[in-house]
Amino acid sequence: MANAEHPDLAEVPLITVLSALSDPLRMGIVRLLADGAERQWGELDAPVSNSTLSHHLKVLRSAGVTRTRMEGTRCFVRLRADELTDRFPGLLDSVLDVEAHGATEVGVKG
Repeated sequence: MANAEHPDLAEVPLITVLSALSDPLRMGIVRLLADGAERQWGELDAPVSNSTLSHHLKVLRSAGVTRTRMEGTRCFVRLRADELTDRFPGLLDSVLDVEAHGATEVGVKG
């Protein structure tokens, strides 16, 4: 992937963010990234194929939920928590508080 494009959150409608967060696997990714750490794509441990994981990461990035950074051939992803909170105050905290039981478990390999 070349430099990934990230939407300006000021132009992202709430429904786009909610749609991205409506999938249990994507919620699992968001829950993992909620600690503020940037994760290397290859260290994400999800119960899906790499192509499916890549699709879900693209949905989150396109909705403005995550930011992707390339470093050589490595791809890093992080949650845009502060930006999301500025744009949609309370949304991320509310979703993380409520959605713990419905999210698909996503961990870190190793």
